[in-house]
Amino acid sequence: MASSVPRMVGRRLLAALPSIVAVVVVTFLLTRALPGDPAAFFAGPAATPEAVEAIRHSLGLDRPLPVQFASYVAGLARGDFGTSLTTGQPVGAEILQRLPASVELTLAGLVLALLIAVPLGVAAATRPGSWIDHGARVVSTAGVSLPVFFTGLLATYVFYYLLGWAPAPMGRLDLFATAPPTVTGFYLIDSLLARDLEAFRSAFAQLVLPALTLGLFAVAPIARMTRASMLGVLSSDFIRTARASGLSSGKVLFAYALRNALLPVVTTMGMVFSFLLGANVLVEKVFAWPGIGSYAIESLIASDYAPVQGFILTMAILYVLLNLLIDVLYGLIDPRVRIDA
Repeated sequence: MASSVPRMVGRRLLAALPSIVAVVVVTFLLTRALPGDPAAFFAGPAATPEAVEAIRHSLGLDRPLPVQFASYVAGLARGDFGTSLTTGQPVGAEILQRLPASVELTLAGLVLALLIAVPLGVAAATRPGSWIDHGARVVSTAGVSLPVFFTGLLATYVFYYLLGWAPAPMGRLDLFATAPPTVTGFYLIDSLLARDLEAFRSAFAQLVLPALTLGLFAVAPIARMTRASMLGVLSSDFIRTARASGLSSGKVLFAYALRNALLPVVTTMGMVFSFLLGANVLVEKVFAWPGIGSYAIESLIASDYAPVQGFILTMAILYVLLNLLIDVLYGLIDPRVRIDA
C-alpha cells in the first residue's frame, strides 16, 4: 500500500505534463498579443524610433516568434525564467522571494474560512430550516456576491480609518518592525522561531485584514458543500444504525458523519485554495502586500513579459502540487481510495 503512493504521484505528474506545456505555449503567445511595446515603454515618450528599435533589438523582440519561443523554452529547461526588465533581477529569484508572502496570506485566509465554514455547515445541516441554517445561507450569499477588492477596501475603511483597530495596510510589517531571519519565509513562523514577539505581533496584525478578506470569499463554497455533504451522510443507513446502537450524538456526528462527509469538502477546499491564489492578485494590491500577485500586475502594466510568464507558470505548478496533496488527503480520509490506487 505504501508503494502505491509514489506510483500515484508519478502518474499524476505525468498526466499534468501536457497541461504545463499548454500553459507555457499559451502564456507565451498571450503576452506577445498584449497591447503595448516593452521597448517603447522603457525608451520613454521622448525616445526616437531609432532608439526604440535599438532597445527592441537588444531585448530580442525583433526576432521571429518561433526563435523567441525556443529561447524561452531553453531557458526554462535550465531553470531560468528570464530577467525582469523593470527590476533587472532574475524572475525566478524574485518569485521565490515573494512566493512565501502570497502562500502565507492564502493559507491564513483558507484556515480562517475553514474555522468559520465547517462548523457553520455542520450546524446548518443538523438544524435544517432553523435560524442557523438561514444565517449560513445569508453569509454564503454575501461571501459569493462581494468582490474581494471591494471587501478589502470596505474592511480597510471600517477597521483602519473609522475604528482605528487595524494597522495601516502597508505590507507584511509596520514601519517600526524588523523582519525576522528567513527560515520558512512565513513571518509568523520565522518570528516565533527567532522568539521575536514584536515582529510576530506586527506580522499578525498586518495579516488579519487581508486574510479576513480572502477568508470571507472562501466561506461560501466550503460552508455550502459541508452542509450538503452532511445532509446526505446524516440521512444514510449507517448513521441511523449508529444512533439506534445508543452511541452519543457527538460521536455519531463527528466520528462517523463528519469524516464521511469530508471527501467532497476536501475537493472544494482544494478548488477554493486555487481560487484564493488568483484572488491574491487583487488583495495584494489593496493591502500593498509584497507577493507574486502584485509583482505580476506591476510587470503587466510595464509590458514586462518574463515576470508575467513566470507568475502564470508558477501558479500552474502550484495547482498541480495542490491536486497531488488532495489525492494524498483522500487516502488518509478514505482507505478505499488507497486500495483503488
